[in-house]
Amino acid sequence: MKKFYISKSRRLRSTPFSSRIEKQGLTAYTIYNHMLLPAAFEGTEKEYFHLKEDVQVWDVAAERQVQIIGKDSAKLVQLMTCRNLSKSKVRRCYYAPIVDEKGKMINDPIILKLNENNWWISLADSDVKLYAQGLASGLKLQVEISEPNVNILAVQGPKSFKLMEKIFGKKITELKFFGFDYFNFKGNKFFIARSGWSKQGGYEIYVENTEEGLNLYDELFLAGKEFNVKPGCPNLIERIESGLLSCGNDFDNDDNPYECGFDQYIDIQSDINYLGKKSLIKIAKEGIKRKLMGVKIDLDKIEMMDELTLQNDKNIIGYLRSAAYSPHFKKVVGIAMIKREYWDKKTAFELEINGKKSKGSVCDLPLV
Repeated sequence: MKKFYISKSRRLRSTPFSSRIEKQGLTAYTIYNHMLLPAAFEGTEKEYFHLKEDVQVWDVAAERQVQIIGKDSAKLVQLMTCRNLSKSKVRRCYYAPIVDEKGKMINDPIILKLNENNWWISLADSDVKLYAQGLASGLKLQVEISEPNVNILAVQGPKSFKLMEKIFGKKITELKFFGFDYFNFKGNKFFIARSGWSKQGGYEIYVENTEEGLNLYDELFLAGKEFNVKPGCPNLIERIESGLLSCGNDFDNDDNPYECGFDQYIDIQSDINYLGKKSLIKIAKEGIKRKLMGVKIDLDKIEMMDELTLQNDKNIIGYLRSAAYSPHFKKVVGIAMIKREYWDKKTAFELEINGKKSKGSVCDLPLV
């Protein structure tokens, strides 16, 4: 396959860690929130095994923050998400789908409550800052909205706990899942959450001081030698097996949170107010006609650029949105939007690629 290159510019920002990861063997970038996001080092499959066995450090600075401060900050944050945040606690993270007035998906960020009047929205790939600014302006809310200079480093994998304990002390191992706190490293405070875009366990470090962050980056690799630390990035195989959805790939603004399987994060019963609530009440009453599910396909490789059609006896059963070869299942696994009448896990289908047909079956998410 012919290689193409992306030209860097002010519209496409690098990260504070770009020069380091490029020297560590980076082979590909993707674009995420108008920034460079590392996409490959040694190859997806090799990195998959390493992530599941050891520890990786990810430059995920492209996971930008929208900071909302002010008297009406909680009101604005709640207006954007269908998750009930009325009982949210300080120093906790909340997975919270953001929806529009039609109840359609805009983003699926992690929302962090720093204090009663200060929130961070840690974004997937879409312009939520503009959405927040539009709502604040139209409703004349007393808030300040900005994108702070925060660049995330993720430390992921089963040995991430030992590595982080070595650097920050035993206290960090006591941090509960989706909790965050401040930890000291060489006299500097780092905001760290027990979170990350893998199911292998780990942390996300919200770097607010670039120079201190670079020093910490170097220390993670020095201290991590005994744990076989390597640079890495979100892994396509691992996240599909784990059922971790990708905004813009697995769902977009044509899909609603019920179709995405986010039922537990949707509140239509209480008196909280958010955009899209009336639409979601109607959707819940009528029921959905499709939803995201897992699929397994009898192939040993696949490359996807656009969604692919899945058929059963010439009937379209759904559309494949993400896929990768899984060494665990020894076949291609994927995430697909499946029509209601084909939700049965015994449903078989055919997929045609370049004139060749392959067989597959529908299954639940997560796959493992």
